[in-house]
Parts: sequence; C-alpha cells; structure tokens
Amino acid sequence: MIQYLTVNDLLTLKVTSQLHHLSIKCAIHVLHANKFNPHCLRRRPGEEPSPSEVVQWSNHRVMEWLRAVDLAEYAPNLRGSGVHGGLIILEPRFSSETLALLLNIPPQKTLLRRHLATAFSALVGAQATQEKREYGNATGHVPLTTTAKVRPKKLGFTQFSHLRKRRPDESADYICPIDTSASTMNGISHWPHAGLRGLSPSLDRQAERREQVGKKS
Repeated sequence: MIQYLTVNDLLTLKVTSQLHHLSIKCAIHVLHANKFNPHCLRRRPGEEPSPSEVVQWSNHRVMEWLRAVDLAEYAPNLRGSGVHGGLIILEPRFSSETLALLLNIPPQKTLLRRHLATAFSALVGAQATQEKREYGNATGHVPLTTTAKVRPKKLGFTQFSHLRKRRPDESADYICPIDTSASTMNGISHWPHAGLRGLSPSLDRQAERREQVGKKS
C-alpha cells in the first residue's frame, strides 16, 4: 500500500518537511524497483560502492560511510534525518552542500566541507556529480534546503475531491507516481534498477550497459 501514499496523507500525518517527502518518494522508487523486497537494502559495508549499490543504502549505511571518510564526529547528526542512498543518488538537488547542512558542519569550516564534497563526489561518481552540478546551475533552480515545507495545495472549484467520486482513470496526488511499465514486463523485472529509469541519468546508463551485455551473452 505504500506506493499509494499521497501528499495529503503525509501532511495529515504531520510530515511537512520537503526533504522528508523527497526521502519517502525516493525510498518508494527503490523498493518498487526491487519488488518491495526489504532485504534489498544495504546496511553493512561491502565492496567498493557504485551508484547502483549506493542507491540501496539505508540511513545506517550512510552513517557508516561518513565514519569511513573520517567524519565520524558528524555521523550521529544523520540519525532520523531520512537521508538514505536512494535520496542521495536519485534526487538531483541533493548535493554535498545539502549534506553539510544536515551534518551541521559550520560554513566557516571550509576545509572540512571541501573534504566532504570530495568524498561525496567519489561516492556518487563523476557522471552524477556533473549532472547534479548542471542541475544546480540551471535557470530557475531552487536549492534543496533543510527547512523547506510542503504546503497543502489550494483547492480550486474543480478540486473538491471529497464532493465527488474520483474517476478510475484520474490520477491521485501520489507522493511517488509509479509507471509500472518502466520496471516490469509481464510482471518480471529484468534489471534491479529498471524501475528507477528517468530518475537518474547515471543509473539509466548503467541499466543500458547491463542490457547490452545481456544481449551479447
């Protein structure tokens, strides 16, 4: 049922943080791509991480990574923050600056922030780093902040859904609308991250490479 959560559902539950809404959205995408198998999440350190693995990192695993890159002092600040691998990889506005804010690293600690930026770039990969930078430099870009709130939509005359029944073909305001055709064919998912297509160009390229290898073999 989690894929049917709407924005209003979260607001009713007093979840108003924009960051938390994005966190839940990305988490649902990752779970959907893995057929909602909770064991797909990575909680412990493994081999050298790639973006396709980092996207499955839990909040605890991200904290472990911070300790591994000599930022153990700040790692506890992520506890309960909603930051996980899916958010880091799939949300184009989530950058090292966003992470520095969440970790409460003072702006004047420039060397520490530079160290975090270097480690962050190595984690998400060169391509994703470039994509995030381009997204951040785009006209009309609104930076992701830790204090932004999601406001209820103002209802127009035609939007009083409680006064009428919703048509079967009418889309709800889901927190994470899912295109099932993007991730499955005949109910079978061909690649672990097929359902994440369109969310991260770097993951799209990885999936395409896997498909090409599969066709050759």
